[in-house]
Amino acid sequence: MTDADRQFLFDLLSTPSPTGWEAPGQRLWAARASGDADRVESDAYGSAWAVRDGKSKKAPTLLLEAHADEIGFAVKYITEDGFLRVDRIGGSDQAIARGRRLMVLGENGPVPAIIGNTAIHLRDRKDDEKAPKLEELFVDVGAKDREGVAALGIRVGHPAVYPDGPSMLGDDLIMGRALDNRLGGYVLTQVLDALASGAKHSATVVALNAVQEEIGGNGAKMAAYRIDPDMAVVLDVTHATDSPGIEKAKHGEVKLGGGPTVTHGTVNHPEVVARLMEVAEQEGIPLQHESSSRYSGTDTDVIFTSRRGVPSALVSIPMRYMHSTVETVAVSDVEHTVRLLTAFAQSIRTSDTFRTEIL
Repeated sequence: MTDADRQFLFDLLSTPSPTGWEAPGQRLWAARASGDADRVESDAYGSAWAVRDGKSKKAPTLLLEAHADEIGFAVKYITEDGFLRVDRIGGSDQAIARGRRLMVLGENGPVPAIIGNTAIHLRDRKDDEKAPKLEELFVDVGAKDREGVAALGIRVGHPAVYPDGPSMLGDDLIMGRALDNRLGGYVLTQVLDALASGAKHSATVVALNAVQEEIGGNGAKMAAYRIDPDMAVVLDVTHATDSPGIEKAKHGEVKLGGGPTVTHGTVNHPEVVARLMEVAEQEGIPLQHESSSRYSGTDTDVIFTSRRGVPSALVSIPMRYMHSTVETVAVSDVEHTVRLLTAFAQSIRTSDTFRTEIL
């Protein structure tokens, strides 16, 4: 990862893009992707995709997909004395919320805020304290009353995110908020760059950065129907289980720095998975394995059922502390993922269908 690449990733991570309000990050992503694409397009809700045409009109279309949105909060109620009550956007974890800085994305721009935390001296701690309920959280924007909140350009419905930016942790780890999954969008731009500097690929490659994954894959569902790909690889993050207190018998074994994972079962087409494994072995890319018993919990779940069915697979980057302000990934895993997706795209030939032959 060059200094310029890291700066782009950090800029992308620092740009607030909560679910439903992804446009600022999408504009940044599209501007970067356009340099290595034949064209960049978007839809009504803000999903964006970059297209690199294949060698011929008969070339199959490969969809590489990640999601652009991050978790956050939304203003639900404003009290008479000027405090905000909030609801979750996506899977925000209220257990880590109290005492943290917040940034409300108001009508007049970002407004700094605090999620209040009653001092330990004043709390009733007779029983073991538990994580606060969502409705117990309150946000202080420095206003004296409801009118003061309005004067700041804040109303019910405005989103908010933590302002915590990215940073390096040691030499090979990156930490910060929104790595889930703007990291995937970054990887897509790296793959486009690698394809642009290599030999012409047979397949038409579409790199899709979709909105609204955190609330059910809405953006990927709309865009996949419109793009109508012949095959797809979805890129997201997965739980690294190598930190203390995680039961591997329950959650599996995934190590930070052990390479990307490929998921087996359910929505993952065995032929696409087999090709990913074959490419990884040929390229000397370390690969970890996960199982899926019902669904993947990613955009793969909505892409594979699009139209007549899209042979799909899920590739994931190991991450510690998901859905927090200190999400942590290894640079080496990111680089291996770029190599894997690039080599997979280059491996696609006009005759590839990834169809399970029954008759």
